[in-house]
Amino acid sequence: MTRHSAIALFLILVSLASLPGCKKKDSGTLFNESGRKGTVEAPVKDVPKDMLATQQGFVNLVKEVTPSVVNISTVSKKKPTRPMLEFSPFFDEFFGNNIPRGPRFKRDKSLGSGFIINKDGYIVTNDHVVRDAESIQVKLSNDKVYNARIVGSDQKTDLAVIKIDSKEPLQTTAVLGDSDKLQVGQWAIAIGNPFGLDRTVTVGVISATGRSGMGIETYEDFIQTDASINPGNSGGPLLNIHGEVIGINTAIVAAGQGIGFAIPVNMAKNVVSQLMQKGKVSRGWLGVSIQPVTTALAESFGLQKATGALISDVMAGSPAAKGGMKQGDVITRFDGKEIKDSKQLQLVVAGIAAGKSVSVELIRNGKPLTIVLTIGNADNATAAANRPESVPVDNWLGLTVEELPQNQRGKGGGVLVTDVEQGSSAGEGGIKPGDIVQAINQRRVMNLAEYNAAMQQAQQRGAVAFLVRRGNMSLYFAFDMR
Repeated sequence: MTRHSAIALFLILVSLASLPGCKKKDSGTLFNESGRKGTVEAPVKDVPKDMLATQQGFVNLVKEVTPSVVNISTVSKKKPTRPMLEFSPFFDEFFGNNIPRGPRFKRDKSLGSGFIINKDGYIVTNDHVVRDAESIQVKLSNDKVYNARIVGSDQKTDLAVIKIDSKEPLQTTAVLGDSDKLQVGQWAIAIGNPFGLDRTVTVGVISATGRSGMGIETYEDFIQTDASINPGNSGGPLLNIHGEVIGINTAIVAAGQGIGFAIPVNMAKNVVSQLMQKGKVSRGWLGVSIQPVTTALAESFGLQKATGALISDVMAGSPAAKGGMKQGDVITRFDGKEIKDSKQLQLVVAGIAAGKSVSVELIRNGKPLTIVLTIGNADNATAAANRPESVPVDNWLGLTVEELPQNQRGKGGGVLVTDVEQGSSAGEGGIKPGDIVQAINQRRVMNLAEYNAAMQQAQQRGAVAFLVRRGNMSLYFAFDMR
């Protein structure tokens, strides 16, 4: 080999050695992998044990409870909105009778959730999930699909029970907890099928309890939670950290995030039991008109604080009348439960079976009193259900009253309100011309003389409470006269 040939060979070898492909591959440089798999340490080496325990607790809970949660899909028949022209008397004249009309009904599909409550295939969900459904299909966690039928439903609480028929007993059922023991701030776990995404798990806390006045249902005592609830979650369980069902997810506030509502499981237990046994719900009935106790009313009735439910009227022949309840009574405790307001009394009475004898603690003429009465059946008092349960009250000023006409004096006496000054406290408080003032500060007034005497005493006292007859209703109004 000549000297030039040797130099050329050396340069070729150097060039080849400098190429990237000729270097030894350095494995593991494309990404970092956790040290728990043997390459590098995890970014956080010392995770607090309580965080690990909490995480594992959620994992264990989901494994245990998820098999009891089901996906519900329904098909319902609804009447569609028809084109406006179809209703025109000129439609046939211009287009004839051969124009195909739109369908009289349309098929509507929807999704929801539910949970199995016993091995025979009974499932709890929301009434609005299965209402008007022509067909119901239930998919279990093992992906088996069953046809279901409605056992019973209750629109007033938005609860329903459906049933599937399985050849073998279902192995996993939900365990019901105690919603009366809930505290704000506790963990809350929601499982359901939002937007059709099977068995989605979300975690939050109990944001509030006893939410009512939402206009969602007739009987409202909602649990509020920030565990994400979305369309399709309806009917699914809200759980505590023990995996017990504490509520049935029902509604959301569309304008806000993190505001969802669930029906307390203790309210659902009574409803579900009745639906399973007889397919419908019967509620207790008292036979009274009730209104909230405001601060002004509390002062007028000699109460230490504005709490309880004020009885503004007692229906003749009702359980309340037979038990000795009277107008002006303030119920503070019913069947062992403290009554904070009129809405709570409504819920408590509705949850008691007809025929049960209960003890009622009340305030009458400023003194405590206990009576015993027997609860009636609301099925026999449908007319009473439409009567108003509360009225607004405000300060008093601007009433004009006259003697009752001769033909009205035999109906309990009183004085007739003939005029209410525009913008006055009486007007703003709800008193109207035509109302009959029958009592002042729980003292009956039969005529103008008694009315004037009672009003002078009320002026000295600094507050007045009117018992007003309006049509077939009796209402209380309280005003500050200082």
